[in-house]
Amino acid sequence: MTKVLYPGSFDPITKGHMNIIEQASNLFDEVVIAVLQNPMKKSGLFTVEERFEIIKELYKNFDNIKVVTGSGASVDIAIAYGCKAIIRGLRSLSDYDYEVGLEQINKDISDNLVNTVCLFADREYQFISSSVVKEVLNLGKDISKYVEPLVKEKMLVKRGMIHEK
Repeated sequence: MTKVLYPGSFDPITKGHMNIIEQASNLFDEVVIAVLQNPMKKSGLFTVEERFEIIKELYKNFDNIKVVTGSGASVDIAIAYGCKAIIRGLRSLSDYDYEVGLEQINKDISDNLVNTVCLFADREYQFISSSVVKEVLNLGKDISKYVEPLVKEKMLVKRGMIHEK
């Protein structure tokens, strides 16, 4: 069984992230989505626990997708869950440059136990990022094209724009 780890902050999870997850789930036996706190960001829209619950709900009917939380190096989480590779999504050339450096570090600190597999987001998702989605929401614009209805509702509740059902 080939397991892969898809780590990220997913704050919020976008249709772009979901596109990468869907591609990975078609290629590998199991995808472990690791919801992490980005140490470079002081706080996000959602807590790690809230993001975990949202993603778990989105993938509750998928047998080959598991959602976990963790902290520390992604390679350590990958090894802990028996993953042979880390999935990374690419949108642009700048993503590629960043990912090449990260891949080399991850391979080094995992003693060559964990590889990196890069997947390209489909064309309609290449411009979507969590920060852009939050910015569009803060401008009072519709985010339906960028996130699933559950995510949109949770974001609107979190921002105090609607009350939870």
